[in-house]
Formats: sequence, structure tokens, C-alpha cells
Amino acid sequence: MTETIELALKTLEAQLNQPLETALEACARCGICAEACHYYRAEPKVEHIPAYRAEQLRNVYRYEHDFISRLFPVWTRAKKLDETTLANLTEIAFSQCTLCRRCTVNCPLGVDTPLMMRAIRAMATAAGTAPEILIMLADAAIEKGKDPSFYKEMFLEQIADMEKQLRDITGDENATIPVEKQGAKILYVPLAGAHTILPPAVVFNAAQEDWTLSIFEASNYGVFLADVNRAKQVAKRIVDEANRLGVEEIVISECGHAYACYRWDVPNWFAGQFDFKVRSLIEVLAGYISDGKIKVDPTAIPGSVTYHDSCNLARNGGLLEEPRYVLKSIVRDFREMTPNKAEALCCGGGGGIVALAEYAERRIAAGKPKADQIKSTGARTVVAACENCRLQIGDLNEHYNLNIHVTALTDLVVQAMRLPKPLPGMEAEHLFEGEQVEVPR
Repeated sequence: MTETIELALKTLEAQLNQPLETALEACARCGICAEACHYYRAEPKVEHIPAYRAEQLRNVYRYEHDFISRLFPVWTRAKKLDETTLANLTEIAFSQCTLCRRCTVNCPLGVDTPLMMRAIRAMATAAGTAPEILIMLADAAIEKGKDPSFYKEMFLEQIADMEKQLRDITGDENATIPVEKQGAKILYVPLAGAHTILPPAVVFNAAQEDWTLSIFEASNYGVFLADVNRAKQVAKRIVDEANRLGVEEIVISECGHAYACYRWDVPNWFAGQFDFKVRSLIEVLAGYISDGKIKVDPTAIPGSVTYHDSCNLARNGGLLEEPRYVLKSIVRDFREMTPNKAEALCCGGGGGIVALAEYAERRIAAGKPKADQIKSTGARTVVAACENCRLQIGDLNEHYNLNIHVTALTDLVVQAMRLPKPLPGMEAEHLFEGEQVEVPR
């Protein structure tokens, strides 16, 4: 046995707990999961049935754990793990499953196929066969956490420039983007890029919120690798920052996997060190509108708008009504996709696959059911509260000629706030340019 295979099997053994063993043992092979999967809907073939994908890991598991399978592997299709099998498993887990869990919620037995795909991802990461780019991105985030001073000065310069934009947009000379503010109520954690900082800053200032900006980004590529050690190191940067500043809650940018990570995994990883609430920016927006902390014009967005439910936010996170409340407060023509909410189809951009250029063609093909859904609504604007979903739907727009505008929820809210100037890049959607309006306080 090679060292690679030994590492992969050792990682599989280390993960075997009751939930994973149940998933490995419980499948009835009924195939009901097939229609739940966007890969199968896009291209109906046996390799795209979730149960088939899971069966590839079960074959390895049987060889290691079933006496009869070891003696007569042909009888049970058991397979001894070798380099070829590991390469095949790696490709399945990283390119043919986005971990959306639609198969699980539609399975009569509740078989957690994504849990098995995560087990394979962990095996591949330990054995060195996982996509290199995901490892590089996770390790870069970890290094950034070890010595933030290396980039902090440049970051603060960028924030200072952004503050000028913020004051120009809001017309408020006192608008600020506080960084590392001790004792702030909210620590807002953005993604990489001004587009996830400036619009929330507009909203926080309008709501007169006591907030501060994290010096780190919310994305966590250790999650995509199913590498708990790396994922914990990436998350620890923000946990330590929140503890150091003494904040009451962490608010995560519009990002599906980051919300799922900090809402569900991080409190377990850092039990005893984690004493703050976690909310998505979507929940904060809904609360501000509901409480009247920000003023929005219900007629501000005149065109037809539909909403794409991120799998991590909706099906796995329970954020079903909050984005719809926000949209119905600012949109005149809101159109639902069918199916939606917990039964929404994955767009095909989850699980880290957007970062894997080698699987781009497969990703776009798997997104066809989502493209068809969008086309059926006839909506001209698609709102997605997840960066990976927006990137994927943007690519689907181009490939399938959907002729849509893809936007974040916060951007649309800012558009509806009737501010003196538009957000950068949204000049065409700014309906009120030239109007003398009072900045909502």
C-alpha cells in the first residue's frame, strides 16, 4: 500500500462516526434522489445519480469493513482503494456534487450523500489529491491570520478611500467605516472586495448602527476541502478578533458557505470561546426595514425581479422569508422561481467549484436547470445573496443568453434608499440621480 492510499484510508477511518456509518449503510438504491440532483436533471445518466456517487465510496468502505466483501469482492462490488480509484473519487466529490443537500431532504431514508462526499474530500485533501487552488487559498488565509500587520496598512488605505466614496454616496460627511472599534455591537465580516464592504457600510450608517469592519474575509476554503483543521484555523482569526473587540454579534456578508460555517460549525469548534450571536447580513437588512431604521422606497425598483435561494442560506440555513420580506419591501414585480425556498434547485456554483477552472464546462452544464428556471420567470433582475451563486448565475447568463442583471440583495436595498449618488457600477440603475433628497437617518 502506498503512502497516499494509507493516508486516504486513515482519514476515512478517522471520520467514521454514527452519521457517516449510517449514510454508508442505509441506502435503499431506490433512485429517488436522481431527480433531486441538478447534475442529473441537466444530463440524466447513472453517474449523476447521488446514490451512484455514494456507492463509489461504499465499495471502498465494504472492502475495509465487511469480511465477506474482502473474501469475495465481486459479490458485493467491494473495491480495494488504489490510486486510480482515489483519483476517480476525488473527481466525483469535487466536480459532480456541490454539497447542496437537495438529495438528502428528498431521500425517504434521509441518506446524507453530501456527508459522504465530504468524507471523500477529506480523504483527498489528506492524501494530496485535492485541487491545489483550494489548498492554496485556504493556506493563504491562514498565513494572513498569523501576521495581519503585513497587509493591514494597505487595507486601511483602501478603507480610507472607500470612506470618501461612502460620504459621496450618502451625502453624509460624518459617515464612517470603523475598523477594529473596541466594544462595537456588531463585527461585520465581508468578503474580499469593496463590493461587499461599501453597500453594507451605507446601510449601517443609515441605521446609525454601532458596528466595526473585520480586517479578515468571511470565505473559508478549508470548508470546501472538508479539512476541519484548516477550516478551524481560518475561522479562528475572526473568533479571536470578535473576542478581542468584545462585540455582541458577528454579521456575515452575503455568502452561503461562510454563513453555514460560522452559524453551525464554528460554535461547535470553539465551544467555550464563542459567546456571540451570528447573523447573516440578510437578517440584519430585514430587521432594519421592519424596525424602520432605514427608509426604503417600495416603488424604487420598477422592473421584474426574482430571487435565487442559496442552498447554504435557505435549505441548510433556514433563511427563507427574510430575503423575501426585504424584496417585497422594495420591489413592485417580484416573481418566485419554481421550486423555491428549501426545495430550490442548486445553481451549480457551490462547494468551491466556482474556483476550479478545470471543471468550468461541467459547472455550466449542471447549471442549465437553474438557467431554465430563471428564464421561466421572465424576470430581468436576479438577486442572489451569495457570491458564488452570483458568479455562477453571471456565467449562466452569458452562456444561455438569459439577458438578465444579477445583483446582491444589499445593492438593491441601497438602490431603494434614494441616496444622492449611486453605488459604483450601478449608475445605470440609479433612478434618482440629480434629485435633491434627504438622507434617511
